[in-house]
Amino acid sequence: MELSLDFRNGFAQFVCVLVLSSLYGCSSMDAATQGQARNDKPVAVLAVPLQVSYQNELALAKIGQLLSSPDLNPDQRAELYYERGVVFDRVGLRTMARIDFNRALRERPDFAEAYNFIGVYLTQQQSFDEAYDAFDSALELAPDYDYAFLNRGIALYYGQRAKLAVEDLSEFYRRRPEDPYRVLWLYMAEHEVNKEQADKALLRRFKQHSGDEWGWSIVSVFAGQQSESEFISKLAQSSRNNKELAERLCESYFYLGKLHLLQGEHALAASYFKLSMANNVYDFIEHRYAMLELLLLDPKLADEEATM
Repeated sequence: MELSLDFRNGFAQFVCVLVLSSLYGCSSMDAATQGQARNDKPVAVLAVPLQVSYQNELALAKIGQLLSSPDLNPDQRAELYYERGVVFDRVGLRTMARIDFNRALRERPDFAEAYNFIGVYLTQQQSFDEAYDAFDSALELAPDYDYAFLNRGIALYYGQRAKLAVEDLSEFYRRRPEDPYRVLWLYMAEHEVNKEQADKALLRRFKQHSGDEWGWSIVSVFAGQQSESEFISKLAQSSRNNKELAERLCESYFYLGKLHLLQGEHALAASYFKLSMANNVYDFIEHRYAMLELLLLDPKLADEEATM
C-alpha cells in the first residue's frame, strides 16, 4: 500500500508499550486490566500511524484532471471513477469513494469490482439485504471473482446468517487453502454454527496448510499452538519497516479482538479493535470491520460517528 511513512534511510522502529485499556477510559480500564492480571495479557505494540502519501494526493489530482476531458467514452470514465474511488478508499474518504463507485456503475453497469466495493460499504453500515444484492450482482457478472465470495460471506456473517456465510467462505477458502486469512474468516463463521467442530477444523487446516506467511502466526493463536503473549512479543521484531508493522498490527489486533469476543471478554476485545483502527490502514479489511465490531458492541457510537 501507498499510505506508509517512507523511512528510506533505515527504519528506526517506533514501539510504544502501554496497557491496552489505558487508552480507552476508566470503565474499560478496570475490566481489561483485571483480564491482564488473570491471564497474563501482554502489553501493546504500536507503529507510527500511516499518513496520506504524496503519491495518493498526486493520483487524486491527476485523475481529476483526466476526468475533466470531454473526449472520454463511458468505459474510460467508468475506469477513472473506479480508480479514483480506490484511492479515496485507501486514504479513508469512504463517502467520496462510494460516490465515485456509483458513478462508475452509471457509466458501466457491468462493473463487477464497483459492485463489490458498494457491497462492502453497505455491510459496514449494516444494510445487509442491499449488500447481498450488490455482491450477487458482482458474482453474476464475474462468477470467479474470489473476493466477492469473501465479502458476501462476511456480510452474511454479520447479518447473522452463519450457515450461508460458511458456504461462501468455504468456497473462498477452497480456492486458496494456504491463505491464513481465509482460514480465519471461515473459522469465525463456522464457530457460529458449531464451536466444537469449528475448533477441530481450524486445527486440522492449520496443521495441513500452515507455512511461513505472517498470517499463520495469528491462526496459531486461535488454534492454541502459540500464546497471545508470545505472539505479541514477536510483533515488533517481525516487520521490516513502519508500513509493514502498521499493516500487521492492524490485522493482528483485529483478530485478537475477535478471539476475545468469542471468549466473552468484550472490554478487552473493544480495546483491540480500537488498536487495530489506530494504524490508519484504511483499505485493510480488518480496519473496515473493526469499526463495525465496535458499533455492534456499543450502538451509541453510531450517533457519535454521524455527528463527526
